[in-house]
Amino acid sequence: MSKNKYYVVWKGRVPGIYQSWPECHSQVEGEAGARYKGFPSLAEAEEAFQSGPPPFSSKSKGTQTATIRLTPESHKPIPESLSVDAACSGNPGLVEYQGVFTGTGKVVFRQGPFQGGTNNIGEFLAIVHGLALLKKLDSPIPVYSDSLTARKWVKDKAVKTKLQAGEKNRAIFDLMERALKWLNENEYPNAVLRWDTDHWGEIPADFGRK
Repeated sequence: MSKNKYYVVWKGRVPGIYQSWPECHSQVEGEAGARYKGFPSLAEAEEAFQSGPPPFSSKSKGTQTATIRLTPESHKPIPESLSVDAACSGNPGLVEYQGVFTGTGKVVFRQGPFQGGTNNIGEFLAIVHGLALLKKLDSPIPVYSDSLTARKWVKDKAVKTKLQAGEKNRAIFDLMERALKWLNENEYPNAVLRWDTDHWGEIPADFGRK
């Protein structure tokens, strides 16, 4: 188990000192150029935070100031979070999506099925639906998604799909337009994090239809 008890984030969503790896992880996951490091004591962490990050060395890997090795004990999902997922029957086909509280598995929302959609579109709508709901609840908890494509669409505020709009899938395109409008008109504190399926298993919001 890691001996680090305090984590300094010099560059991330909110720089500062955090008392657990999940808190630190939520600040640096997906952030380009993130700078962070773990320390065994608060005094060392405070001194390091005030001094600023050390320069990169030739031995440094990735964008982190120092590699924090993830162990089964430290690399775990944050229980106080929202997990989202989508399911699509056919491509394109009937698509639906849902969000659940990660720690309890309680379903928070479920939408669909909608005709003529794709799984990536459903994943995208699920993330934005989750972000909008959390903003209404004034909740800063992170959102987990196992879709790299959907997370990128949310980050870029752009949906890059080859799906053609038509009368059959008008509803799904209306939802995409509303989602993009919300992203462009709103700020939110919630981190959108990658669900690590390889280590954690299927995301709690999974429909179980594989």
